[in-house]
This record gives sequence, structure tokens and C-alpha cells, in this order.
Amino acid sequence: MNTTWLNEIQWTADGLVPVIAQQAGTGRVVMFAWMNRESLALTVENGYAVYWSRSRNRLWRKGEESGNQQKVINIQLDCDEDVILLEIEQQGGIACHTGRESCFYRTLENNEWVENSAVLKDPAEMYKK
Repeated sequence: MNTTWLNEIQWTADGLVPVIAQQAGTGRVVMFAWMNRESLALTVENGYAVYWSRSRNRLWRKGEESGNQQKVINIQLDCDEDVILLEIEQQGGIACHTGRESCFYRTLENNEWVENSAVLKDPAEMYKK
């Protein structure tokens, strides 16, 4: 596979690029994560989102434990070539490790963070170790 297109991305000093995952059809932002060259190339190659986990210091195949994979429909690069937008189909309808549709489930109201979406599945059921 030709990967010269990876050279057009403005990677951070750590070799990462920020990635926004947006639900196809609705446009809802469901997640933010990071990718390195390998994870982005794997995402393109297999059609499912693969991220770089900074906390685990390893590749993270979205849904590897929960089953909630992200099928990639479209990949876009912003004008500054330093942010990736993934248009995805969120399998299982849950993107967040808290069991919600989106990681963005809190809204600032009167100087307090208020939860604005319900837990769709108990995380203990998704992450059985």
C-alpha cells in the first residue's frame, strides 16, 4: 500500500495527530482521540478505526474490548493538515467507555457540568476482564 499521503500530515513532535470521530448521517461528534502513522495507515487498510492510546502507549483498535467498533466511511484532513476528521458508523451505538453514545455527554450550565445523555449499556458488561 502506498503511504506517501501520510507525509502531508503535520504530526505533533510526538508523532501524533488529533482525530475527531463523527457519526455518519447525524454529524454528531462521538469522540476525540489520537493517531500515529501506523494507526492511521491501519485504519485506511482495514476500514475500522485504530487509534494510538497515550495512556496505554500502544495501538488501540476501537471496540477491541467493548465490541463497539467504528466503521470508517470517510477520512478528511483539515486546511492546516493537522487534524483528521473520521466520518464513522458507530457499531453498537456506543462510542464512550462510560456506555454512552458520545464521549461528549456533559454540558456547562450555570457554571456546572450537567450530564445530557443516558448510559445505554453498563460499562461493566462491555469490559469484562
